[in-house]
This record gives sequence, C-alpha cells and structure tokens, in this order.
Amino acid sequence: MPLEDVKIYLFLAFYHNMAPFLYFASRLQLTPSTLYLPVQPPKEAMTTDQSDNKKIKSYLHAWINAKISPEGLEWLTGKLEQLATAPSDRNLFLAFGAAPRFVGKEPLRLTKKEVEQADSIRTGWNPSHWTADQATRILLLLSLPNNDPDKLVNTLNQLFSTAEVGELTALYLSLPLLPYPEQHRFRATEGFRTNMNVVFNAVALDNPYPAEYLDEPAWNQMVLKAIFIGSPLHRIYGLDARSNPTLARILSDFAHERWAAKRTVPVELWRVAGPHMDEKILPDMVRLFSQGTEAEQEAAALACAASGQESAGQLLIKHRPDLKEKIQKGELSWDKLVQ
Repeated sequence: MPLEDVKIYLFLAFYHNMAPFLYFASRLQLTPSTLYLPVQPPKEAMTTDQSDNKKIKSYLHAWINAKISPEGLEWLTGKLEQLATAPSDRNLFLAFGAAPRFVGKEPLRLTKKEVEQADSIRTGWNPSHWTADQATRILLLLSLPNNDPDKLVNTLNQLFSTAEVGELTALYLSLPLLPYPEQHRFRATEGFRTNMNVVFNAVALDNPYPAEYLDEPAWNQMVLKAIFIGSPLHRIYGLDARSNPTLARILSDFAHERWAAKRTVPVELWRVAGPHMDEKILPDMVRLFSQGTEAEQEAAALACAASGQESAGQLLIKHRPDLKEKIQKGELSWDKLVQ
C-alpha cells in the first residue's frame, strides 16, 4: 500500500482507537504529528472581496434579525457598533462567547431563495443548517478590521485555541467567508482531526473551503473520516469534482474491511469510487449486484454508469438493465438514492 494511504488509515487509528492500525502505528513509531499531511492548495481557489464581505454581512444581519428578540437585536447592534468604533480582541472575545445567551440558538430556517442568494454571493456558501448564534458569531468575526492579515490570523488563532464546541463549530463554518483564506488551511485540517463530530461536520459538510484549499491527501483523509463516522457524503461540497483514483482505491479497501467484519458499507461510498472504476473495483460491483440490497444495487448501477467504461456498462446491462433505464430517464440519481 502506498505510504500516503498508510498515513490516511493510521490517521483514523489515533482518533478512533482502531486496534489493528494502532499496532502498525506503534511498530512504525508514528504519532499524530508525524501523520500530519502538509496541505498544498488546489488550483483555482475562491476568495471573497470587500464588496462580497459587505453583502455577506448584510444577509447575515437580516437573517439574524428575523429570528431574535428585540433585546437580542439591541445587544447585537451595540456589539457591532463597539467593534466598529473600538475594535479589540477583548471586545470580540466577550461578544463571541456571550452570543447564544442574547440571540438564542434557533435555526435560521432559510428559504430556498435565501440559500440561492448566499451561493450567488459566495459560491458554495450554504448556511441552510445554521442557527442564530452561529450566524451572529460569524457576523462578529466579519466585522473586525481586516487590513492586517497577521493581526487577524493571530486573533483567530486565539479564538480557536480557547473555544468550546459551539464556538469551534461557528469558527469552522466561517472558513469560506474569512479574509485571507489561504492562511486558514492548517485550521481546516485541525477541524477534521477532531473527535467531536459536530465540529468535524462544520468543516466537512456544506462548506466549500476544503474542496478549494485542501490538497488531495488531506481531502482524502476528510472524506474517509466522513464515511467512517457516518456523515452524509452528499453534503460534502465538491465531492464529485474532487474524486480521485487514490481515494477510490482506499474506499474499496475500506469496503472490503467492512465486509470481512460482516458490517454494512454506506452506499454513498460508491459515488466516489464509480468514476475511477478499474479492475480492482469492478469485482466490487459484481458483489453488490449479486449479493447487495436494492439500495446497494442502485448504488452499483450509478457507479457503473458514471465510470464510462465498457466493462462496467456491460455489467450493468447484464445484472440490472432496468436500473440503467431509470438512470437514463432521470428517475435514479445519487441525490434520490440518499433521500
């Protein structure tokens, strides 16, 4: 197995007490720090300019106002004025920590149009699962002066280092909106090294930052951990665009480990493996068609259809020509499969 694949498997071991992998880690004298994979930026990462920042704050303010009490609105207005006239780390930290007490934790419950507006301002921004306190904390962050990148990053580092779970969640949700996004890659990798699922999901799900700023090994770590802890893959932004042969091979190995242990394999796993079908993964499709549940067979059909390979297409026709027809008619898709 390639060294990078070994690192990915051992990475999970240190955080989930997987005894077989811990054994190999100890033999190789590896530690979590030595397993850290340097993050290099993928191409064409997105950024937000000052005009976008103003629009984002405007939308956040409107969504928050619709959910909080008059007293909460008065508190928020005062804190935003304080940050504008007397910006300081102390003022930010106090407001950041106190936000839930004053604005509550009610879900924003954005409409489809509001979510589309968010995406139009910042591609991939999806606050559909955000709460009032998360939106408030992020609005406070975006209200800080950002003309000095070193000072801003230092302030963020202090917040990250002392944050509790709710604060960490808001901080990771903010990553795609923060200025100087290229300087936050390490924090993103820290987010999916955590053993707190809610924090991991904040950076991994409905968040465009990982797809835009993490390199392939780090991205593969994140997707594998999402599968391992049961996070929904369809909510990972850029999942299809960032699929790669190395990840497909790792996920096939993961499926074999699960089968050997008589455990189920998430059907979404094959969404990532399908486009990179090869002679190693093709037998997995045979197994799914011959022994799998209806959902697993539908996943195999979608994977074969996505591969574009003649052998996979023939396999689909041989086992489930009816599913091929449903795919062609748009009656079967990954989104419909996981609904």
